[in-house]
Amino acid sequence: MSGAPTRVYVARLAGLPVYDPQGDQVGKVRDVVVSMRGTSARRRVLGLVLEVFGRRRIFLPIGRVTSIDAGQVISTGLVNMRRFEQRPGETRVLGELLDRTVRIPGTDKTGTVYDIAMEQDRNRDWFLVKVAVRQRSSRFGRKGQDHVVDIADAAGLIGEEEGQDATNLLASFDTLRAADLADALHDLSPKRRHEIVDALDDDRLADVLEELPEEDQVEILSRLDTERAADVLDEMSPDDAADLIAELPTETAETLLALMEPDEAEDVRRLLSYEERTAGGLMTTEPVILAPDATGADALAQLRHPELTPSLAAMVYVCRPPLETPTGKFLGMVHFQRLLREPPSTLVSAVADNDIEPLRPEASLQEVARLLAAYNLVASPVTDDNGHLVGVVSIDDVLDHMLPEGWREHDEVDAAQRPTREAGRGS
Repeated sequence: MSGAPTRVYVARLAGLPVYDPQGDQVGKVRDVVVSMRGTSARRRVLGLVLEVFGRRRIFLPIGRVTSIDAGQVISTGLVNMRRFEQRPGETRVLGELLDRTVRIPGTDKTGTVYDIAMEQDRNRDWFLVKVAVRQRSSRFGRKGQDHVVDIADAAGLIGEEEGQDATNLLASFDTLRAADLADALHDLSPKRRHEIVDALDDDRLADVLEELPEEDQVEILSRLDTERAADVLDEMSPDDAADLIAELPTETAETLLALMEPDEAEDVRRLLSYEERTAGGLMTTEPVILAPDATGADALAQLRHPELTPSLAAMVYVCRPPLETPTGKFLGMVHFQRLLREPPSTLVSAVADNDIEPLRPEASLQEVARLLAAYNLVASPVTDDNGHLVGVVSIDDVLDHMLPEGWREHDEVDAAQRPTREAGRGS
């Protein structure tokens, strides 16, 4: 690796783009895999875990890495697109070694691992060589002293650890989108996954749960104490919370609904009353709803909310009060592109579109899909028999239910999109 630094700190690799020799991006670094076999103090680096299109995790042997520079990794371009599966004797540095407690050589002090360095030897093989440790401070509010020690002297680094912290691993995951963090959690061991879950804020955990397969959602929620589980459900969108609660035993579901905020629980109970594969069962009860006298400027201000999904941020729904579902009479909807073309003072009621018949809660999944496709919509209102808005079905809700079960873990990749592949794992 001519020109590359001989020492690289692994936590700083997280999220770096990986390119082929032509400059096309192959993926992003998500972890480093090392071998824990043998008695040697040096731990050999086997390769990188990359995230490629479709949020797939794959393995890139370290021998296929030609350069590691500040801000990027260069590969030979030969990539096996088979999903990464960790083998016995292998360890992921970010996922398993960060935040371990080790003894600081020459002292009776312990510290927490916040980074690990790897170096290339004369044979062009890479090994873990140094451990960056932050000593635990005895004074409240003071950051402990940092140490860089040989990996052979970091007693406690290898092997299972009870109650491992998650601070530094979360720091390496800090910039990940919820969907990417969900993938990372799914790949961790159950023990490590729950350590991360315990360290996440309720709103961040809610976002991540919405992106996980149902079995992972149920497993994680079941491990939380009931009060925290209810708090996390409060932070989830009502439709996702309803889908998750529907998978729980009846007694557990009722306990959690009783602990949730009354308004949130009411929305979830209403959604649970509909059949699963209908407009009522698919919809969210929290679209952007405005009164007839709201202006275009008011509407755009609401659509800028960072927590809105793209499909919900594409449209505002004009209704008479009350403005929470179920609303007063539904008057129409306005796409954000129309709002951009109108003067900011224009009333939303003056440009609301009511030519498309809203869906009814009992409409089937197929009816919903046909309506969205026929009118090129990303979302459609759902009204009751009295013309009151009860929710909105978005295209992502439809796709989530029309794709095959387990689609989040699907291994098939369109052959036309695959880069050149190598035959096997190798090193």
